[in-house]
Amino acid sequence: MNIQGRFKNIFEPELLKEIENKSKTVSVKEGEVILNIGQTVKQIPILLEGILKITRIDNAGRELLLYYVHANESCAMSFTCCMQQFPSEIKATAESDVEFLAIPIGIMDEWLAKYPTWKSFVMRTIRSRFNELLNAIDQLAFQKLDERLIHYLKEKSKATGSTLINLSHEEIANEMASSREVISRLLKKLENDKKVLLYRNQIKLLRDL
Repeated sequence: MNIQGRFKNIFEPELLKEIENKSKTVSVKEGEVILNIGQTVKQIPILLEGILKITRIDNAGRELLLYYVHANESCAMSFTCCMQQFPSEIKATAESDVEFLAIPIGIMDEWLAKYPTWKSFVMRTIRSRFNELLNAIDQLAFQKLDERLIHYLKEKSKATGSTLINLSHEEIANEMASSREVISRLLKKLENDKKVLLYRNQIKLLRDL
């Protein structure tokens, strides 16, 4: 992996050299959990390839999708947990095959003080994820479930780069903290309105969605 070439417009040359020397490249398969709730954050991930899904889990075991992490991005929650040395409050799952740079948390404070571009990267990541969390709260508070479902499907399509979503109704319900019966009914209505096509464990988004 050519770190110098890939991140030259994000980090200064001195920091790029440190990233090369102190990070390691990690590969995980689709569906693997790289960080679970309650675990200690030991490394900062910067994605190189693939997508990470960040979720919260309630007391009943239901997951709520918070946001996705894409290539050249990191997870704001891992920043905040490692800076305060708190256990993780989120679950990070590989939405596809993922490759990322693992940076030891011990150099976090040093880089924040030493490299302006690292500080900018951290603050930009936190601000971006904070806005996404506000959007998620707005949906829960102000949008009807059918509107939230449409937003969820569009975001899933945007994240994967495909209009074909390979998820069961049960999996969608879990990520939206709803029930399978309700999600199935809403998806059927979307199909009747010619906004989606439903297959077994697949949903095809149509142009009018």
